[in-house]
Amino acid sequence: MARFIDIHPENPQQRSVDQAVRLLADGGLLAIPTDSGYALAAQLGNKDALDRIRAIRKLDDKHHFTLVCKDFSQLGQFVHVDNAIFRAVKNVTPGPYTFILPATQEVPRRLLHPKKKTVGARIPDHAVVRALLDALGEPILTSTLILPGETEAMTEGWLVQDALDHEIDAIVESGEVTAEPTTVIDFVDGVPEIVREGAGDTSRFV
Repeated sequence: MARFIDIHPENPQQRSVDQAVRLLADGGLLAIPTDSGYALAAQLGNKDALDRIRAIRKLDDKHHFTLVCKDFSQLGQFVHVDNAIFRAVKNVTPGPYTFILPATQEVPRRLLHPKKKTVGARIPDHAVVRALLDALGEPILTSTLILPGETEAMTEGWLVQDALDHEIDAIVESGEVTAEPTTVIDFVDGVPEIVREGAGDTSRFV
């Protein structure tokens, strides 16, 4: 049975944050709230959790997993960002954007797109996620919690528990969560390609 961890959405309690981070560090798979719905979350090198995410969401090997990063400095350790891309990404982060970028050698190969060697990366604007990242000290591997056959991310912790109570280890609850997805921008070829329009304004990338 998945445990519930209640964390205040604006002033996260350190004790609860540390409890969630311990589970991540011990190999757990969590459902965490973000600024674009719930996401399945695990530590970066956790192969077992990655396999569990693939099974829950029925994903193929071409799915782009997302590294949720604390800040631009951390993001730059895991993806290649040239000067032009740096300015474009810096101007809209933190915020509801996911960027598809070439991965550095810091990213486990199993997370990469098999042909393009790319990965998703984002810096969310969500107090609970920022607190988790601060405490963990490294990016969190995530995948939006969209169940097979559905088109929107889950937004309520009790519904996550109903659906996945025996498939994940914990659910972080922090009140109301928006369902609007991130805007996805592909920078692999050096110019922005809008893959998905979401909460982030696309006008500056057109």
